[in-house]
Amino acid sequence: MRFLFLAILLIPACSKLGDVGKAPSFSPIEGSFQHHAMYSTPVPEFAEPSGPTEASSLWTAKSGSLFGDRRAGQRGDILTVVIQIDDKAEISNSSGRSRTGSQSMAVPELFGIPQRLDEKLPTGASMANAVSTSSDSTFAGQGSVQRNEKLTLRVAATVVEELPNGVLRIEGQQEVRVNFELRELIVTGYVRPADISRQNEITYDRIAGARIAYGGRGQISDVQQPRYGQQITDTVLPF
Repeated sequence: MRFLFLAILLIPACSKLGDVGKAPSFSPIEGSFQHHAMYSTPVPEFAEPSGPTEASSLWTAKSGSLFGDRRAGQRGDILTVVIQIDDKAEISNSSGRSRTGSQSMAVPELFGIPQRLDEKLPTGASMANAVSTSSDSTFAGQGSVQRNEKLTLRVAATVVEELPNGVLRIEGQQEVRVNFELRELIVTGYVRPADISRQNEITYDRIAGARIAYGGRGQISDVQQPRYGQQITDTVLPF
């Protein structure tokens, strides 16, 4: 039983032994949506017979021309996503509450009844000061939230799907490896063709359902992460 428990603990460690002394590998692009969109055969467009005027004219609306529309508009096209996040939020709240109350009731004379009761009460007790209460409560609370995020990136994305309503689904991945650390950027979402600029660019705030992931993996990232045992301990222990 002990050997089985040790084997279970060593399985995650054994999976990392193959990466010792090696740089992190890139994620394969084969099999992704971008790969299928780039290598898919487009539907042939209906070509009208060109006359002498069109053949000799410098003005043409084709995407390969100087004056044509170069914006992404169909599956397999590429556009640039501009990410410029400079958000700052600051919230500060404070509240206070104070309450003081006192109440007293005395019955010095009531047909001589208090005097008769005083004879039966313990020494020092008197109906002249029958009830006396007081209360005091104080509450104070204060909280603050400060966030500051700044990110400036540009990444090329591929149109992987054209929806029936004309909206384009895009997906972009970028990986840069420096020594033994790999930096990766992933962008996905939905865009309208009308929001794409003439420079074939679109800002992140015009992407619906945007999913932007910026991180890295490698030796430095592994050192910064807690060990598996510590993560399990933090999850299991109630204190």
